[in-house]
Amino acid sequence: MEVSGDTMGSEVRSKPIMKHDETVHEILLEDTERIDIDHYFMKIAEIVKERSTCVKQKVGAVLVKDKHIISTGYNGAPKGVTHCTKETCLRQGLNSLEKAYLCRGAHAEANAIAQAAFHGVSTKDSVIYCTHFPCMSCSKLLINSGVKKIYYAREYDMDNTLKMNLLKEAGVEIEKVV
Repeated sequence: MEVSGDTMGSEVRSKPIMKHDETVHEILLEDTERIDIDHYFMKIAEIVKERSTCVKQKVGAVLVKDKHIISTGYNGAPKGVTHCTKETCLRQGLNSLEKAYLCRGAHAEANAIAQAAFHGVSTKDSVIYCTHFPCMSCSKLLINSGVKKIYYAREYDMDNTLKMNLLKEAGVEIEKVV
């Protein structure tokens, strides 16, 4: 495990994950050793993001409690609402969260929390594996839903310092899994 300082001065622990051109199937065929639990759940988050209906960026999240998945979520339009397309997306060409009020989609972390609530599953003392570092709104949702640690694979194209400080103040641990 490495310590990475690539998150605007905040120290975050890092672990390598799979290469972008590698599939989970290829890894399982090549490696005979058992992967660690953090890479296991992060790879599942990478698969979950493939269900995303967002045309700008696919994001996945896996909520875990006692080393068992309690919920998953991906970004996209709410249940029962028409999915966005390249023709109908009002945020094409904008940066992450620029004019976020135009987006019809819910974030992966919010959907994972909502899915757990829908099925009556407590998120207290859970951890979350996210393909991307959570936005400020999702960070606050994660704090209030009792998530105690956030594992993430990549940054958004924005400064994470404020979010990291808020999470740290709330006692939420952060670890980058690479």
